[in-house]
Amino acid sequence: MSQFKILLALALALAAAGAGAQSWTLQQCIDHAKRQNISIKQQRVSVAQAELDVSDAKAARLPSVNFSTGQRYNNRPFSKSSAMVNGSEVITVDNRNSYTGTYDISASMPLYDGGKIKNNIELKKLNTRIAELNVDAAELTIEEEITRVYIQILYSQEAITQDGEQIALSEAQVERARALLDAGLLNRADVAQLESQLANDRYQLVADQTTLADYELQLKQLLELDGDTGITVADPSVTTDALAPLPTKADVYAAALNSRPEVQAKLLALDRSTIDEKIARAGRLPSITLSASTGTSTTTGNGNFFTQLKNQWSNGIGLTLSIPIYDRGATRNAISRARLERESDELALQNTRKQLWKSIETYHLNATGAQQRYAAAGERERAARASYELTSEQFRLGMKNIVELQTDKTALSAAVQQTLQAKYTAALNSALLRLYAR
Repeated sequence: MSQFKILLALALALAAAGAGAQSWTLQQCIDHAKRQNISIKQQRVSVAQAELDVSDAKAARLPSVNFSTGQRYNNRPFSKSSAMVNGSEVITVDNRNSYTGTYDISASMPLYDGGKIKNNIELKKLNTRIAELNVDAAELTIEEEITRVYIQILYSQEAITQDGEQIALSEAQVERARALLDAGLLNRADVAQLESQLANDRYQLVADQTTLADYELQLKQLLELDGDTGITVADPSVTTDALAPLPTKADVYAAALNSRPEVQAKLLALDRSTIDEKIARAGRLPSITLSASTGTSTTTGNGNFFTQLKNQWSNGIGLTLSIPIYDRGATRNAISRARLERESDELALQNTRKQLWKSIETYHLNATGAQQRYAAAGERERAARASYELTSEQFRLGMKNIVELQTDKTALSAAVQQTLQAKYTAALNSALLRLYAR
C-alpha cells in the first residue's frame, strides 16, 4: 500500500471518529468550564453564603421585637367560695378555679458592645471577598488544567500523524524487501526484521490513539460533558508561540504577586485574623443594651375582660449595663487563638509566595530548555530525514544492508519524536508561564 493510501485511510478513520463531534478552541474550552465546572459552581455557592453572613451581621445592629402571651389555668381545690355584695345583689365568687392571661410586646437594641458588631461586619465582608477570590483561584486552576490537557491532545494528534508516516515508510520497506527476496537478493531473516518493525510501528499507533482518547476523556470531564459526547480540538495557534521570547522570572513573579487570587486571599486572611483579635478583646469591655416593653394581663373574677386589659396595661423602658468581671479565661484564650491564627496566616502567606516562585521558576526553566531543544531537534530531524532518504535509496539499489537502513530509520523516528516533545513542552510551559504573568 502506498504512503498516499495510508495517509488517506488514516485521515478517513480520524474523520469517522470525530463525526458529529464539536470542534473546540482552547478559549472556548476555558469559557465553557468557567460556566459549567462543578468545583467553580461550588465556590460561587460559598460566595452567596458569605453574602448572607454579611446581611446577618448588619442586622445585629437593629432592634429585635417580640410578642409573647401566656395563658394559665389555676385550680385551688380546698379554697372556699366568697360572696360580694353589689347593691342589692349578692355575687358569689368561686376562688377554686381561675384563668390568667398575659400579653406582652418587648424590644431590645444594643447601644454599645465594644465594637463587636462593627468588627463582625468587617469580618464577614472580608470572608465574602476571600470567597470571591477562591472563585477566581478555582477558575485559574481549571484554566491551567484545561491548557495542559488541551496541549497534550494536540501533541497526541500530531504523534498519531507521525505514526502514520512511520507506518507508510515501514510498509514501503517491507514491499521493497519482499521484492528483493523474490529476486534472491535478500534473505528471509532480513524481511522478517522489517516486518517486525512494521508491527511495532502499528502498535505505537494504537498506543498513541489510546493516549489521545484518554486525554479527550479528561477534557470532557473538565468541561462537564457527557462521556458519549464527541469532542475534537482545533486550535494549532496554541503552539505558534513555542519559540516566542519569554518574560523574565522576576517580571512574572512581580505580576503574579499583584494579581494571583491565592496571594490576595492570604493577605486578606491576615486582616481577618487582626479583626478576630479585636472581636476577642471586646470581651473585656462593658456592653449597654436598651430595652422596652408594653403589656397587660387579665384574670377571671376581676371584672370585665376588656376593662382589665385597659387597667392592667403597663409600659417600661430601661438600660442594661453588663460589665465582665470573670469569664474563666475565655476572653484571654480567644485573644491568644486570634494571635496564633495570625501567625499561621503569615506562614501560609510565606509558603504561598514560595510555591508561586517555585512554579514560575519551574515553568520558565522547562520552557527555556524546551525552546533550546526544539531548535536543535529541528536541525537533527532534517539531517536524519536526509540521511534516511539517502540510505533508503541506496538500499533499494542494493548498496546498503538492512541493518544500516533500520539504524537510519530508528534515528529518524527518534529525531521526529524529540522535535515533537520539545515543541509541545515549550508550548505548554510558555502558556502556563504567561498565565502567571497576566
